[in-house]
Amino acid sequence: MTGLREFRQRVRAEWIDYNGHLSEAYYVLVFGFATDAVMDQVGLDAGYRTATGCSLYTVEAHVRYLREVKPDAELVVTSRVVGAGAKKVRICHEMTVADALVATEEIMALHVDGAQGSTTPFPDVVADRFAALVEPPPEYAGSAIG
Repeated sequence: MTGLREFRQRVRAEWIDYNGHLSEAYYVLVFGFATDAVMDQVGLDAGYRTATGCSLYTVEAHVRYLREVKPDAELVVTSRVVGAGAKKVRICHEMTVADALVATEEIMALHVDGAQGSTTPFPDVVADRFAALVEPPPEYAGSAIG
C-alpha cells in the first residue's frame, strides 16, 4: 500500500477565537477529521463501521500548538502510521499552513467492538494495511510535556 493522502480543511470563521486566530479546540477537530480520513483509507470507513459495529477510539493524544493560524487559512494535515498492533494503532499528524508547520498531534487509538464494549483485533486486511504503512516516528513522538 502506498502512503496516506493528505487531508485538507479550510479554517471556518466560527473557529476563530477572541484573539483572532484558530481556537485550540479546532486544531483537535481537524486532527480528528484527519484520523477519519486515515480510517477511510485503510478500510475502517462508514460501511465497515455500520456492518461490524467496530471503530477506532482515540485513548491518548498529545497536541503541540506551534504557530497561530489566521482566519480562512488552508490547513494541510499529513498523517503517518508510526506503530500498529493487533488491536491498536499509533498515528502522528502534522498540520501545515503554506508549508509552515503549525501543530502536531500524536494519538494512540484502539479498535473497539461497540456492542461488546471492548477491544477486538483488526480484520487481517486492515492489519496488513496498517503494517504496510508503518514508518519511523518523527523526533517529537513519544515526548512528554516539558
